[in-house]
Amino acid sequence: MAEFALPKNSKITKKGKVHKTPGAKEPKSFKIYRYDPDTGENPRYDTFEIDLADCGPMVLDALIKIKNEQDPSLTFRRSCREGICGSCSMNMDGKNGLACTTSIEDCKGELRITPLPHMDVIKDLVPDFTHFYAQYASIQPWLQTVSPAPSGKERLQSPDDRNKLDGLYECILCACCSTSCPSYWWNSDKFLGPAILLQAYRWLADSRDEMTGERLDELEDPFRLYRCHTIMNCSNVCPKGLSPAKAIAEIKKMVVERQI
Repeated sequence: MAEFALPKNSKITKKGKVHKTPGAKEPKSFKIYRYDPDTGENPRYDTFEIDLADCGPMVLDALIKIKNEQDPSLTFRRSCREGICGSCSMNMDGKNGLACTTSIEDCKGELRITPLPHMDVIKDLVPDFTHFYAQYASIQPWLQTVSPAPSGKERLQSPDDRNKLDGLYECILCACCSTSCPSYWWNSDKFLGPAILLQAYRWLADSRDEMTGERLDELEDPFRLYRCHTIMNCSNVCPKGLSPAKAIAEIKKMVVERQI
């Protein structure tokens, strides 16, 4: 019988630190995953209490406040604060999302924050995206053509063809979808995952790209494409409201249609 368990050095074995805010008018507790590889210690959960009366409305506002006022060693990624860059993706109250677009008031009680699941952790809330980006590079995510470009002109497409890219180009590669997918948890060494497959379909759907056959050849594989079992976690958590599951279904459809 298979047994799944965390490695010993990944288990939380002791209580973390507790940081209080005396006199807080609107206290809110944040239970945050902490891991520092330099110490050689197992991860822990630290609890931070902040005053929401003196804090912005989003989870990222709270994290920045904690880092500025309580523990400068707290480590996380952030950049645009507008849901555009995807840097602050993490797991909040058991659901993947962007800290900058997740409202604190939508999270009742103590808010638990951890890194995205399934990825190696570099430090605290920062996961290692090396493998994820390597998979992205493997699909060659750029326009590929064999015909010469029109002299002095862009490669044009009709409004209808351009509309086919809606729901695809908006992906910000935050990895919320892939790291919520059980198929990706167990097969990430071979299965490309929802985010990368959505990106792959973005180029398959582009009327200007002339490498459709070659792209489908690369994807038609028992693991790279067909580990998707339409669980729909990916579409449920996407902070941009996209549907990677639909994109994957369209790729499967294209594979079948070219054989008919």
